[in-house]
Amino acid sequence: MSAKIRIGIVGYGNLGRGVEAAIAQNPDMDLAAVFTRRGPGALKLQSAAPVHHIDDVAGFKGRIDVMILCGGSKNDLPEQGPALAALFNTVDSFDTHARIPAYFEAVNQSAEPGGNTALISVGWDPGLFSLNRLFGEVVLPQGATYTFWGKGLSQGHSDAVRRVPGVKGAVQYTLPVQAAVERVRSGSLPQLSTREKHTRDCYVVLEQGADAAQVEHAIVTMPDYFADYDTTVNFITEEELAREHAAMPHGGFVIRSGTTGGGNDQVVEYSLKLGSNPEFTSSVLVAYARAAYRLNQLGQTGAKTVFDVPPGMLSPKTPAALRKELL
Repeated sequence: MSAKIRIGIVGYGNLGRGVEAAIAQNPDMDLAAVFTRRGPGALKLQSAAPVHHIDDVAGFKGRIDVMILCGGSKNDLPEQGPALAALFNTVDSFDTHARIPAYFEAVNQSAEPGGNTALISVGWDPGLFSLNRLFGEVVLPQGATYTFWGKGLSQGHSDAVRRVPGVKGAVQYTLPVQAAVERVRSGSLPQLSTREKHTRDCYVVLEQGADAAQVEHAIVTMPDYFADYDTTVNFITEEELAREHAAMPHGGFVIRSGTTGGGNDQVVEYSLKLGSNPEFTSSVLVAYARAAYRLNQLGQTGAKTVFDVPPGMLSPKTPAALRKELL
């Protein structure tokens, strides 16, 4: 049996814990180490993997096959992505859509000289939904693509709210506007603005002495996250946050509506209903870690996205098994 793929985790929040759990479901992988900005002794892992401080990560070059980066897109990954791609093969879930092209270039400039492969923006959106948008466009070139998210808790947007000065704790839910979804499913090809498709609900615990009006203004005007949406900010207690908002469900739809050459209307829909957003995203990251390792073995270095990965590379099964069982 070939050696297991040695995985490292950077960051041990909800996503990092999900990656640890997902690795346990993949027998061809081994969790080699977890890296944290906190004191390593403060972490309680589900496994027996060693924990190290992030400052010591460079010493593990050559001892980890793929590093899975579990930091936030707003502040962590813009620094960690390029820095760690210079040392390791990496996979991350950078999800600020408007900044993906610039992030790709920054990571590519670090990964390529080091001979490393870095898969960026992996998850379900960006990620699996991105693939389904592509499939819809190429099969139905005459048409329109619509993406709806929720109802669900967004990790990236929640993290962005928590970083607003005066916020002690927060979660953010994305809600599709149901009337807009039904218009799309009808095949009528409506033109919908960002604001018409979704609303955003924030539940915020304030730091003591924080100005609620200032915090609300900072949230609803935040570029890339809330400025283009009807956003409601609800101020609640810490107890309410813990009691009512601990679960992290999510989901959504990608719908391609179009007309084929004979003039027939066609609608393709892909949907997800997730009991745990971070656990599902983590499971996608782990599958793509396998692909990152394989791509690197073939000499395909630099930054890559889900568009650059042959689907068979995600599976632990052989090409022959895939042809027999799934084709």
